[in-house]
Amino acid sequence: MKFSDGSGCILSETGDEWGMTFSSREQAGRELGKRLLELGVKPDVVLGLPRGGVQVAAEAARILQCPLDVLVVRKIGHPRQREFAVGALAEPDVVLLDRDASEKARVEDADLQAVIAEETERLQNYQTKFHPTGAMLLEGRTVLIIDDGLATGATTEAAVLSARQQKAQRVIVASPVASSHAAARLRAVADEVITLVTDPEFGAVGQYYGFFPQTTDEEVLALLQHHA
Repeated sequence: MKFSDGSGCILSETGDEWGMTFSSREQAGRELGKRLLELGVKPDVVLGLPRGGVQVAAEAARILQCPLDVLVVRKIGHPRQREFAVGALAEPDVVLLDRDASEKARVEDADLQAVIAEETERLQNYQTKFHPTGAMLLEGRTVLIIDDGLATGATTEAAVLSARQQKAQRVIVASPVASSHAAARLRAVADEVITLVTDPEFGAVGQYYGFFPQTTDEEVLALLQHHA
């Protein structure tokens, strides 16, 4: 398997500059934070995408000495195969649909709207849980959006659109690992996209981590409280 570090350098599976996997989200966040510091990235706020992205974002925010918050996103899954994304939602009211994917998968509009309604309710519940006193204001600020991995880029694109909608001055996306497709997709909507590893043969995000358990809501809340 071959990788690119985002600068066009193709690396082997045991590349000299970046390894194939990160031991954990925390370690990936530290590596990402150090890289962002080297590049002179100076955001006003770091936004992690719940839930796993918040663990990465927390480490990067600590290194960059920036405030940490979350930007709530939800995947819109195929009605009969929910792991297959046909779009994404982002707070407060961004709906991003992949019409080509929906048409190819023959998704009925009524079924799709039912999924959107369900995921919208979940998104609103997470907003209440993760923003008990309200979300940070993004207007006029440089925003750094971080996830633990970019597979299709759909949810992160929705997050970028949300930051734009909230009048962020500059939107940067960063992640330890991304597919080539997702990186290209996000470069079309974000001001900058920074990854440690960009893999043209991307599989699943978890394969790039030695330890990749599901992040809990309680862990996200603890990280937010710690960085408050």
